[in-house]
Amino acid sequence: MSAKNGSIKLVAGNSNPALAQAIAQGLDLPLTKAVVRRFADMEIFVEIQENVRGSDAFIIQSTSFPANDHLMELLIITDALRRSSARRITAVLPYFGYARQDRKSGSRTPISAKLVANLITQAGVDRVMTLDLHAGQIQGFFDIPTDNLYAAPLMVRDIKDKFDLSKTMVISPDVGGVARARGLAKRINTPLAIVDKRRERAGESEVMNVIGDVAGYTCILIDDIVDSGGTLVNAADALIAKGAKDVYAYITHGVLSGGAAARITNSRLKELVITDSILPTDAVSKAPNIRTLPIASLISDAIARTAAEESVSSLFD
Repeated sequence: MSAKNGSIKLVAGNSNPALAQAIAQGLDLPLTKAVVRRFADMEIFVEIQENVRGSDAFIIQSTSFPANDHLMELLIITDALRRSSARRITAVLPYFGYARQDRKSGSRTPISAKLVANLITQAGVDRVMTLDLHAGQIQGFFDIPTDNLYAAPLMVRDIKDKFDLSKTMVISPDVGGVARARGLAKRINTPLAIVDKRRERAGESEVMNVIGDVAGYTCILIDDIVDSGGTLVNAADALIAKGAKDVYAYITHGVLSGGAAARITNSRLKELVITDSILPTDAVSKAPNIRTLPIASLISDAIARTAAEESVSSLFD
């Protein structure tokens, strides 16, 4: 396929080669030949090995662990494409790192999500495409067009295939995620409950109360990011204590750092479903109760529509 004004070029960084290849297959296009490697001192070097002059270039790169390395790869690939006369450069960020630093959390703290947005813009990116931003207002941090895609349609399809919706309830793991959970509950026509928690320090949470009657229901926790897994594990315990039949979780971005995979495996969660926006570690891949939902088809459709100057939002109508 080709773009409305120039050929499509897909350039992949090192953050998630499997996802990049799946997106390319969905578009029936090869990945552009490029070298993204390190010098002996770990300095990043990029060389685009095909002609990209006048092309519609899409860089596929999550800024996941190691976040700083993958961010620098993105910036340097952008510069290489810009200096090679690509007509338009779109940064496709299945996972936008630093998104949790979207506000001042205390005195003399940064808003790092805005800083990263500035870096990406100044590097020469013309457009950003990402998936389930931690907070919608992050779109406003970019001074360039930004498409925030949603994994909800994929999750809805999976939930409808696997659950008896008459006995299912959607759960928000905290008050801040109520809007997201309410949106999913509305799509599948199920009731909603909320786990009220208090976070004492970063990476730790304490469940305080369950708002809603969950007794006898199969509960589905919905959120955008799972990192340490503590919130989900505590929420599952609280829901089971309140009479929930089983507890599942559908989370877009499986950061799952440190011992999170083992924590999930040993928890009362029946299953954690994540997308492949972040390349799963060996521990995550081997965990018996963690399943991955592919998102390549969603992203490839969005890329095709962007290249053809068609509506992206209509994917979610």
